[in-house]
Amino acid sequence: MIRQVSFAGLSAARRARKLGAGRVLARPAAGRQALAVLALWGLLSGPALAQALGGMDPVSLRDAGRPVGGDAAISTHWKGHEWRFSNDANRAAFEANPGAYAPGFGGNCPVALADGQRHPGEPQYFVVLNGTVYLAGSASARERLRREPAILDLAARAWKKQSR
Repeated sequence: MIRQVSFAGLSAARRARKLGAGRVLARPAAGRQALAVLALWGLLSGPALAQALGGMDPVSLRDAGRPVGGDAAISTHWKGHEWRFSNDANRAAFEANPGAYAPGFGGNCPVALADGQRHPGEPQYFVVLNGTVYLAGSASARERLRREPAILDLAARAWKKQSR
């Protein structure tokens, strides 16, 4: 039996709890429609969307300047993504101020933004500039960002226009 539930104002995680994880839909014929509805509610997404930074610890990226794999048992949810950490202290630091550790420009490549395009960056091409983690879209974009940090000003202007 499918019950009707109100989801107004609930985050994706709270919607999932309210629905009950692992519930099977009663009408298999409605499978495609149900998947579309779940995707719209933010309950169904690919692993790249669900897991921030490809599972890397964002605190280690910013503070140590090197990628450290996060542990699924030490994670938190923020802005619809699962953020993994290598230890409890890093998770606590992130939870106290997530904006300080999340990638700039919503994880989009600053070089692409400066060129008038919006493309997601890749965690393996991260750069830390002025205490902020940025995700470049390629090795060449990362090198360009390192050589020309003024790109951040152009990217910031483009980000403001595109985020309206």
